[in-house]
This record gives sequence, structure tokens and C-alpha cells, in this order.
Amino acid sequence: MPEADRSLMAHLLRRAGFGATFQELDRYCQLGYGAAVEELLHPEQQPAIEEDVLERYYIDWKESRNIEGALTESVYRMNAYAGLRPLQEKIALFWHGVFATGLAKVLHEKTMLNQIDLFRESGLGNFRDLLLQLAKDPAMIFWLDNNFNHKDAPNENWGRELLELFSLGVGMDGHENYTEDDVKNAARAFTGWTIDDDNVASLPFGKLPWRFCYLPEDHDEGEKTFMGHTGNFNGEDIIDIIAQQPATARFISRHLYNFFVADEPQVPAWQHTPPGDPEAIRILEEEYFRSNYNIRSMLKVLFNSDFFKSDQARFAKVKSPAEVVVGTLHLLGDFTFPKRGIFDVALGCRYMGQDLLNPPSVEGWHTGEEWIDSGSLVERVNFVADQVGDIRQPGVREIVDALFDRTSELDPESIIDGCLELMGHVQLHEKNKNHLAGQIRSMLDRRSGSVSGSPGEHRLAEDTVLHCVLHCMKMIGSTREYQFA
Repeated sequence: MPEADRSLMAHLLRRAGFGATFQELDRYCQLGYGAAVEELLHPEQQPAIEEDVLERYYIDWKESRNIEGALTESVYRMNAYAGLRPLQEKIALFWHGVFATGLAKVLHEKTMLNQIDLFRESGLGNFRDLLLQLAKDPAMIFWLDNNFNHKDAPNENWGRELLELFSLGVGMDGHENYTEDDVKNAARAFTGWTIDDDNVASLPFGKLPWRFCYLPEDHDEGEKTFMGHTGNFNGEDIIDIIAQQPATARFISRHLYNFFVADEPQVPAWQHTPPGDPEAIRILEEEYFRSNYNIRSMLKVLFNSDFFKSDQARFAKVKSPAEVVVGTLHLLGDFTFPKRGIFDVALGCRYMGQDLLNPPSVEGWHTGEEWIDSGSLVERVNFVADQVGDIRQPGVREIVDALFDRTSELDPESIIDGCLELMGHVQLHEKNKNHLAGQIRSMLDRRSGSVSGSPGEHRLAEDTVLHCVLHCMKMIGSTREYQFA
């Protein structure tokens, strides 16, 4: 496959997944770009991880009595599926940020994990259906107080956030998308949508997940007017009306663009801030309606578009902490099988500013440059450097061996170019590349050894080159470019 196409494939796998090993990149390049997109869009065609093995090694996951078990399962699944079903995990992470729900209030780990499973199973499907499932999701119901939304005492929390943060947005093109009366009537339509009581003892099987239940006696049967429509609406009717709105097409399109293409302003600014690429958003809006609200169809258009494939789109997004952690673990081939220690690694996401399963508010995490401050940047750099500099990691060993096999003369430029390619076609700025070449050249000069001399000298030369390769990988992992997708 031509080098330009290989670079494009690496770009696709960084955005539709968590990056790719050089072996995976070889396989996808043999498939071709179009076939690779189709495979990514249909994760159900790839094998699933063995749940019984996961349960055997991570007993806490089954019971999910605490955050340790829940976080362990979340990061393990992302990493285990990064090579099999990358887009399944990426779309679950996407919706987790849009439909932000947190353990800080829910305090029920298994119920939270069930919500993430909902995103895995339905996140690429019909948006209207996903929104309906979300409205019945026990974690969301409890998170936004719809279990306290009664016909004689309406609670508007869910109705407001459904419109403001989950579907329409406050406004677009300088106009408001809904009124206070729309919020009130949406809340009335969802009265009676609640959860069963959590009155089952935790022992001996751990916490049982909450379930959705509908109480018809608590539902407001009165006439409601919502966004110009009048009738005896229930929650499903409200969602039907929402799905039909041009504002919903714009809202979902901007979210997909922000997550998969290039960083956009934060959601609260969208009413008065136009998209960075209005034509790209228009294309996605059209596909939203043409496909009858299908997210998979929208992503197919996105991944095959010129605006996604362009050179300007590459390394134009700051990686989220989850992308840094999971992408690095995947590159190293670590934690592909359940073992101790992944919780400590998973905490890296929290230290970098993304506490998975516990977003800071219903607004979710602010993305782009707001992922990085002086503290989180140090955590990101140190995490990657510590991981990629460890020759005991199987992925690091494979990169080193491949570099030795491919290149007969390991001069500074060859070492750098080889590491950049094998670490996922990272593109360094020329100034950074020259600076790194100078470092490696100095290291080689200080510990020079002739490959044509005695066996001892030959060993010194190999050790010197290995030391330079590991240093090069650590420095690449520390660069701005590696921290971008």
C-alpha cells in the first residue's frame, strides 16, 4: 500500500479506535480503506471477549460493589477490544461524554456499567431509538431525578437536560431551540417513568442492577404542547418530535465532528458560534435525515469524506486521557488478558483529568485544549514515557525487533523514522525531529562501538542502539504530536 494511504489508514484507526499496532495496520492496509471502514462500522462481526474469563480473573467486576471493579472492567474492555472492535468502544466513550452520567450521585456501579453496555450495543444505531432507551435507563433516571418526577409534583431536571445537552442544544445560528414551556411539558410527558426500589440485600450476589418501570397512575394524562405540537403526549412522543428537528441534526453532527474530526468550541457556545467547517456539518445533517437518524450511516459518510481524509484533519485533535491510556496500552500489547494491576493503570485516566464513569457534571468533560493544563500534561507525558520505554512490554519488544529487521544501518534518522512509523505513523514537526536526531547522535557518539570488532564491541553496539531506540520511543511519546490524534 502506498505510504500516503498507509498514513491515512493510521489516521482512521486513531479516530475510529485507539490507534493500531504496525501488524494491525498491515492487515487493514491489505483490506483497503473502504473495506476497513465497513469492518469498523460493524463490530458485531468480530469475536467478543470471553466473559467467563473476565469474571474468573476480575471477581469484583461481576459484583461491581465498588469503583475499582467498575473502572477495571471499563478500561480492560476498551483495551481488549481495541484490536477487535475498536469503534464499539470508541462510540461508547463518545456517548458517555455526551450523555454524561456519574457514580458520584448514582452510587450503583453495576447500573452504571449497564448504561455503558447500552452505548456499546446501540450507539451505532438509530438516534431516536437510543434516546428512548436512554430515557428508560435507570442510571440516567436517577442521575437526573426523573424518579422524583410525579404528575402532581413535576421535576424538570430530566426534561431540561434532554433538550439542552442531549438532543437539541440551547440554540443554533443565534436562535433558541426551545422554550421554558417546552421544558415543562416535556417533564410532564415523562411523569411515571421511574425505577424499581433498590431494596434487595447485597449478599450473597452483590448489588442487583436497577430496572426501569412505568407507573401509569403517576403519569400526567393532560394535554401538552411541545415545540408546536399539541396532544396527550407521553415520553416517547416527545422523543419522536425531538428526533425530527433540524436542531437535533445540527447538534448530533457537531458532536460527531468534534469527537471524530477536529476540536470544536464547547457545547454552551454553539448557539452563537458557527461550526468550524459548516459544509461538513451540512453533509452530516443531510445524512441524519436521509438515513432516518442512523449514526452508523452518518459515520460512514464522515470517515469517507474529504474533510476527514484531509491532511489538515490529522493530528488536529487533543487525545482524551482515555485515548492516551488505552492507545498506549494497545500499542504495547499489555493487559490483553486479565491480570492484576490494570486498576492502577486505569487510574491514569483520572490523574489526567478524565475520571471515567464519573464526569464532572451533566455537561460532561470539556474537550480539546481543556484536556491539557500543566498538571495533566505532566501526567500524560510521564505515563507514556514510562510505558513505551519498558523493553519487557511485548509491543515494545516487537517494535524494536521490527526496527532491527527493517533497517541495516541504524543511524539517527533511520531510528526516528522507524519508530514514528511503528508507533502508528506519528508525524513530528521538523524542528522536534531535528532536535531528537541531535540527542540520538550524541548518545551514539558517546557510546560508539564498532559492529566489525570483537564480540564485546558488537554487544556494546547493540546495547547502544537499543538504548537509543528506547529513548527515541520515550521522546516521541512525550511530544505534542503523540498527545494529538
